[in-house]
Amino acid sequence: MANLDKTGQITDLVKSILSVDNQYFVVKVSIRPVNHFSVFVDGDAGVTIEKCVQINRALYKKIVEQGICNDGEFSLEVSSPGVDEPLTLPRQYVKNIGRIVEVEISDGRKLEGKLFSADEASIQLEEEKGKGKKKEIIQHFLLIKDIKSTIVKLIFK
Repeated sequence: MANLDKTGQITDLVKSILSVDNQYFVVKVSIRPVNHFSVFVDGDAGVTIEKCVQINRALYKKIVEQGICNDGEFSLEVSSPGVDEPLTLPRQYVKNIGRIVEVEISDGRKLEGKLFSADEASIQLEEEKGKGKKKEIIQHFLLIKDIKSTIVKLIFK
C-alpha cells in the first residue's frame, strides 16, 4: 500500500476518533520509512499528554483492525505540534489570537506582530513600529492563502 494511501486512511481514522469531542482536530499525519506514523493533533484549548496517549491507543487498535498494518509492524507517535511548528490551519490561527507571531508572506516579506483576529480565510496582524511618542501600530490584513508560514513567538518576561 502506498504511503499516500496510508496517510489518508490514518487521517480518516484520527478524524473519526476525534469526532466524539469536536474541540480536537488533526493538524498533520506523516509516514516515515519502516511504517513510522507521526500524528499531530491540537485542540482549541490545547491538548494534554493524557489525551495524546488516549488517541494513540485508540488509533493503534484501529490501524490493526482495519488491516492497514499488522500488530508490531509499525510505530505510532501522537503529539501536539511543537512550538517550532508553523501554524497551518485557520483553527490554529484562531486559537493563537492575542499572541505574537512572525508571518512570512509568499513574496518573502516577514512581519512580526500581535495576531489580532483570524477566520477561515484571513488574519489581521498588528505590527508595532517605533517607541514612545513615535510608536505607531500598523494593521495588516492577510489572506491565509498568501502566507508561506506563521510561527508563534515565545515571549519570556
